[in-house]
Amino acid sequence: MTTNDLRATSSGDRMLAVLGLFTIERSEWTVDVAAEELGVSATTAYRYFKRLTNVGLLSPVSRASYVLGPAIVQMDRQIQICDPMLRAARAIMNDLIQYATDGSILLLCRLFHDRVMCVHQVVGRGAHAPVSYERGRLIPLFRGATSKIILAHLPPRTQKSLFMQNAVAIADAGLGDSWDEFRQRLAALRRDGAAVARGELDPGRAGIAAPIFEGHSILGSLSFVLPAERTDDTLIGRLAPLTIAGAREIERAMGEEAAAATASPARVRVAR
Repeated sequence: MTTNDLRATSSGDRMLAVLGLFTIERSEWTVDVAAEELGVSATTAYRYFKRLTNVGLLSPVSRASYVLGPAIVQMDRQIQICDPMLRAARAIMNDLIQYATDGSILLLCRLFHDRVMCVHQVVGRGAHAPVSYERGRLIPLFRGATSKIILAHLPPRTQKSLFMQNAVAIADAGLGDSWDEFRQRLAALRRDGAAVARGELDPGRAGIAAPIFEGHSILGSLSFVLPAERTDDTLIGRLAPLTIAGAREIERAMGEEAAAATASPARVRVAR
């Protein structure tokens, strides 16, 4: 968000923009430096920092700096316990990983703005190398099976907007040099039902991913990350249908939980 964008937003939006300043690359901020970055006065920035500190979203540290606060850890715990997709996926993923070759990882990812975030991992048997899809890390939409299968199911208007803004990155990722070519590549992914990629994010790794929907909207993806040297057409042919079936099972479990949550007390008593 640019300074001009911030000036045009509400005070609440500007205060939330403070949290967006904190990254792994820059985890500490002072009020004065943050004020300059956000294009607001030091007095305004101090007021934002004070409010965010009072609710635990920021914590003061040495040298008049602030870091993210303990309330975020509390929220993360609540997500781990309560998030519908996570609740639905855990048991299914624990079962699916048993079908993968040694050194594999199963990922649950979700769409977050114009990128993809891993929210859960299940590690399979044997030694394995780390993968780019670490929990909480944002990954671009244009590389890797996990991201591409989500990209393929975004609304056409969103896809076209992404192409107009990222034509070079899309071409570099082998997804097409024109809007028509890009659209055709995504249509092919939708027809296949699953995306397969090799070494697009992590050398020596291959990915197989299927989309997860909430209603008619794309929510995220379920994907195997496999050792590339052990991933042949036979393994892909065996795991791709399992990945698709696992994604459908997650959707079914989410739907059943949502239906149970909205059932009236009277209907629940009758069901018993």
